[in-house]
Amino acid sequence: MATHNYKELKIWLKSRILVKQVYQITSAFPKTELYGITSQARRSAVSIPSNIAEGAGRGTDKDFSHFLDIAKGSVFELETLLILASDLNFASEGELQKVMEMTSEIKKMLSSFQDKLNNPKRGTVLTKV
Repeated sequence: MATHNYKELKIWLKSRILVKQVYQITSAFPKTELYGITSQARRSAVSIPSNIAEGAGRGTDKDFSHFLDIAKGSVFELETLLILASDLNFASEGELQKVMEMTSEIKKMLSSFQDKLNNPKRGTVLTKV
């Protein structure tokens, strides 16, 4: 398998938008959380496109799928941190709704992409922009 061009993957592009949204939302969190939830949410968000890119550069679809698993774990981590931020009144549910919708979409895309990588007979991977 040749490496995938991660810059053309819709999932990578959407996850970059998610990172931007997370940075915008967390910029309003209390300064006391800079090294807590703010930092952790940002790191988990950045981990998503980073692992997609790293996996795309690996030699096999199996390796790529493994990095998509890691990206998916980061999405779940990010969702949990955003729920905690809401619980702690760092952001309103309305502010977080758009980001949570994005995380849901990205989880679905990651799962679908993994399914296609792991079961190539189901069709081609339609991931380009």
